[in-house]
Amino acid sequence: MESQEKHNIEWKSVWKDEYLVGICAFANAQGGKFFIGIDDNGKIIGVENSKKLLESLPSKIRDAMGIVVDINLCKENNLEYIEIDVPSYPIAISCKGNYYFRSGSTSQKLTGIELESFILRKRGATWDNVPHPLVKIEDLDQNAIQKFKELAIRKKRIDDTILEEDTETLLDKLHLINNGYLTNAALLLFSKDPERYFTGAFIKVGFFETDADLIYQDEVRGSLFEQIDKVIELIFFKYMKAKISYDGLQRVEEYFVSEASMREAILNAIVHKQYESGVPIQISVYKDKLYITNVGKLPDHWTEETLYQKHGSKPYNPNIAHVFYLAGHIESWGRGIEKIFDSCIENDLPMPKYYINPTDIMIEFDAPQRLVIDNFSKVTNRVNDRVNDRVNDTMNKILESLYDDPGYTITELANIMKMSRKSISNNIKKLKDLGIIERVGNNKKGYWKIKR
Repeated sequence: MESQEKHNIEWKSVWKDEYLVGICAFANAQGGKFFIGIDDNGKIIGVENSKKLLESLPSKIRDAMGIVVDINLCKENNLEYIEIDVPSYPIAISCKGNYYFRSGSTSQKLTGIELESFILRKRGATWDNVPHPLVKIEDLDQNAIQKFKELAIRKKRIDDTILEEDTETLLDKLHLINNGYLTNAALLLFSKDPERYFTGAFIKVGFFETDADLIYQDEVRGSLFEQIDKVIELIFFKYMKAKISYDGLQRVEEYFVSEASMREAILNAIVHKQYESGVPIQISVYKDKLYITNVGKLPDHWTEETLYQKHGSKPYNPNIAHVFYLAGHIESWGRGIEKIFDSCIENDLPMPKYYINPTDIMIEFDAPQRLVIDNFSKVTNRVNDRVNDRVNDTMNKILESLYDDPGYTITELANIMKMSRKSISNNIKKLKDLGIIERVGNNKKGYWKIKR
């Protein structure tokens, strides 16, 4: 026999009815084999009641699960053992009312969103194609739909005549209407407030000094079409600090995650997220690393190694992926990770790392030492050099505060620095006049961009 068990092979010294769970898990995954009469080391020890088992096991399996499997009597060195060969079933199989799935070398009971997702997949359906009642087309954001049309026309991935159709016809041809109802995908892509229908349908971004010290954070909301552009702008203007250098007179800004890699990684998270989980996509930024985490799982039969090899596209939300493709956000299905790696090579950056956890998938980008900004004093010193010492102590303190949190308002800066709002406003104006900072967005929801 084999020297060790594999993910789709189980050795058992004797039969116990509790092993019916394992057979169910094999049937719901890629199939597998149970051997009765072989110990944990792969040594054949035989079974004494082989004839009785050959007669009783088919009935037990059929009664518990309603399936038929191959059961064979094997013999080696005058010792008999039994092989139970379980095929992979195309439909969901339950064992006495409960569903199990083989993950690695363990059988896991499916409940909640995992069970819902599993049954949908077995039926050939996807969560994003589930119809959502009581929502009408007029509830959608027409600006988001118009933006999609403009992007799709520019990319020429859809017939122009379709874009001239009324909204209902367009959504139907995009497979965003199911049995007369808008689908989950339609609401996520084009509704004004997806969170009204799906808890956690937003992106959370935080800057961490250490794993335990969250310095500031933001939440990016709106339709998925709005979220992707908003979060990219937010990360590069507020959360990530560029290393500045000069090539002759040409100013060069380098980030430790390229914009192409960032965009692909976030799009992957959006397209593959299990929105039914109610958990937002989370982006954690440090001075020398960045994590993007979303609730999701690899497609059935995939392993972590599959990600690093050439592979086809199996998005968890194929209808969302299709609309993003038509709009040009996704250039080619199945090449997202390849494009991330290509961008890292092109920009001389470390390859990202993937962490496949039971309930989520996380990608980590690490900064090479040359792009780590240790502290803000070096930045303010360069600013001072550029403006010939016209930056006073108050202005430097304002810059240091804005480096910590570009979202600070004038009132918050005044409270932090124990100064009047008028004094802060005057120094802010001086920094703006010198071209050192600029305001991005409005006074309530905007932030300060430091132009180094």
